[in-house]
Amino acid sequence: MIVRTAHLTKRYGSFTALDGCSLSVPDGAIFGLLGPNGAGKTTLLRLLMGYITPTSGTATVAGFDCVRESLEVRARTAYLPGEARLFRRMDGHRVLDFFASLRPGCRRDVAAGVARRLDLDCSRQVARMSTGMRQKLALAVVLAMETPLVILDEPTANLDPTARAEVLELVLEARAAGRTVIFSSHVLSEVEDTCDNVAIVRAGRVVHEQSLEHLRRCHRIRAQLTGPLGTIPPELAESVTIAEQRDGTVVLEAGDSLAPLLGWLATLPLEEVRIEPVGLAAVYDRFHR
Repeated sequence: MIVRTAHLTKRYGSFTALDGCSLSVPDGAIFGLLGPNGAGKTTLLRLLMGYITPTSGTATVAGFDCVRESLEVRARTAYLPGEARLFRRMDGHRVLDFFASLRPGCRRDVAAGVARRLDLDCSRQVARMSTGMRQKLALAVVLAMETPLVILDEPTANLDPTARAEVLELVLEARAAGRTVIFSSHVLSEVEDTCDNVAIVRAGRVVHEQSLEHLRRCHRIRAQLTGPLGTIPPELAESVTIAEQRDGTVVLEAGDSLAPLLGWLATLPLEEVRIEPVGLAAVYDRFHR
């Protein structure tokens, strides 16, 4: 596990920004932090970088303590903050030059390639760039760093749909190159399409962790019956639950392969049946709506 936290907590007086966070992020995975603004996602990322000190608990990156060995952590991490601030009097080319000379492992040619893919005009002065253009420039810098861990805080904020899709493709390419990516978002579709694992954060607490591979095997079955449902067969009892049952309608949730379930459904007095993926939105709604 490249990232581990244990009971990580950050309080500001009586306000708890992060409360007892325990997470493990495997090497070479894309790990999503999902939650609304103010949920604690940015606090967690800043704690990992050692920019703020935890009230209690511990965190490590690549085996290095995020407080006592924060320089070692930062040497192995490329970090995009939620509000990246760049030199306003420089143009985009000079910004890329500066970071390539400042940070070992930041490749100028890769940064320029990312900027081109994001359709960024680097000849423009930063002060004359839109918010979205500055976001693209910051992404070009961060994604050009050859580090085992990439942390992106709301990387697609302020971007148009085309640029959003390109950023997610770059994230997938980073994973294919063997890097680990943690990114925070409140856009469900981005997380569902890209991540291997997701943690849902609410009011400073990690309230749910989910493997997206497992989620893709989960389905909801809504059936209209002309007779009684009966009992769920013992061999399906661990993977099928009754979510709702009333007025001849039953809603089942299946957490594994559909093949065994379909055989049982065929024996029921069905008038109508509809099968659909559960999706991340349904999981998110349990905790935030």
